[in-house]
Order: sequence, then structure tokens, then C-alpha cells
Amino acid sequence: MGEAKRRKIALGENYGKSQQTRILPWVPITKSQAELFVKWTNRGAWIGIGLMVVAWVTIRFIGPAFGWWQVV
Repeated sequence: MGEAKRRKIALGENYGKSQQTRILPWVPITKSQAELFVKWTNRGAWIGIGLMVVAWVTIRFIGPAFGWWQVV
């Protein structure tokens, strides 16, 4: 008997339905929601790092090249 058949017998009526297991019983966040949160925050952090590098390059190199530091 294959794993899928074993799982189907074990789960019975719930076979094929998404399992909405919570991280902790008293926390109303499922594991899939937690994974989605980590995915989006990770992506947001990398976007923030990229924007910070672009801003640093602009301020450090491009700004002085146009003489913005002499405006006083």
C-alpha cells in the first residue's frame, strides 16, 4: 500500500482538505499564514536593503559629482 492510500485511510473524510493547524493552540495563526508572513517580510527586507544601497550610492557618489555639496 502506498503512502497516499495510507494517508487517505488515516484521514478519512478530511483527505484532500487543507490542514489548518495552528502554531500554538491559543494563537489564532496557522502554519501556512506564518510561512506567508515570513516570505513577505523576507522579501520586504531585501527590497529595503536594495533601496538603502541605491540611496547611499546616490548620496555618496552622484550628489557630489553634480556639485550639490557646494550649495551654501
